[in-house]
Amino acid sequence: MKTIQSRLGIKLFLSYFVVILVGMFVIGVTANLTTPRAYARHLLFMEQQMGNGMGQGMGMGQGQGFGQGQGQGMGSGMISNFYQNFQNSFNEALVIAVVAASIVALAVSYVFSRNILAPVQVMKNASQRIAEGHYDERVPISGEDELHQLAGSFNKMAEQLEQVESMRRRLIGDVAHELRTPLTAIKGSAEGLMDGVLSASSETYSQIHAEAERLSRLVDDLQELSRVESRAAQLNIRPADSTAIIQTVTKRLRHQFDEKGVTLTLNLPHDPILVLADEDRIIQVLTNLIGNALQYTPFNGAVTVSIERDKNEARLSVRDTGYGIFAEHLKHIFDRFYRVDKSRSRAHGGSGIGLTIARHLVETHGGRIWAESAGENKGSVFVFTLPLAK
Repeated sequence: MKTIQSRLGIKLFLSYFVVILVGMFVIGVTANLTTPRAYARHLLFMEQQMGNGMGQGMGMGQGQGFGQGQGQGMGSGMISNFYQNFQNSFNEALVIAVVAASIVALAVSYVFSRNILAPVQVMKNASQRIAEGHYDERVPISGEDELHQLAGSFNKMAEQLEQVESMRRRLIGDVAHELRTPLTAIKGSAEGLMDGVLSASSETYSQIHAEAERLSRLVDDLQELSRVESRAAQLNIRPADSTAIIQTVTKRLRHQFDEKGVTLTLNLPHDPILVLADEDRIIQVLTNLIGNALQYTPFNGAVTVSIERDKNEARLSVRDTGYGIFAEHLKHIFDRFYRVDKSRSRAHGGSGIGLTIARHLVETHGGRIWAESAGENKGSVFVFTLPLAK
């Protein structure tokens, strides 16, 4: 019994076979219950016909009453004997049919159960391979029924697992690289102080402090990324004035724009646009986008922050006249630690996960975020949406 319960193929085989046996049993019982009545009804009609014919024939020679009685007696005996023989032959034929049907049922059940079990067995073997770390394992799809749809879903799951594993490995490598850079600088400065190569001046200590600050910011960004990706970040979503949020962020960054010589322009409507958002989180998103625009826009460039209504959502955009982004980089711009310029150091390029955090925060609000660019030295625009407050 345990073997039967643990083997899907045996279950399918027995289910087919039991269904066929039940069908044959119902046919046999129904035939035995209905055959006598149907047979008696038809023979009664035949007996009446025979009795009438024999009675008329005997009445012409010996008298009608005597001939009819004798004819009925002979007819009843013949009919009873005939029915018994018919019943025996019917049961014999039914037994032979049941045996033949059982043999055919065994063969058909075996073939059908194997056909159904084959793709399941393939998926079982593939799942074991994936469990062992072979995430490139896939199962063939050669149909459109439910089992093959399941195989398609299985392949999609395996592909996503492969992507997750690839991202995990890349994340570990990126984190190690990002941590190594400031740690190497701090270690080198400390060794220089110990060996007397570097003087114990305020400039040396400032460099060590700057690298420690960069390391601290990276750790903070990683913690923030972990919270937003796991949906653990608590949001206080309520109606908020999006134009006031933009003004708050630009007021904080205005001094940095003046120092670099980049023009900051606001394109805001006269009437406020209320959105459903966590004000602090949207300030974080805008600070990241506007800060990036400032960082990658050269002297005498311009950054424009705009907002407009679009059906049931507000569309906020940050446009710059900076270095621009190639098309092949746009789809990866929100990936963790992704850099358009691979040679750019983190000292000038940030931690590389600010845009990733911004994407998760916007999506948590129920909005969308994307980047557009006409190419190198043609500027870029980052756009995100937020639902309007009713």
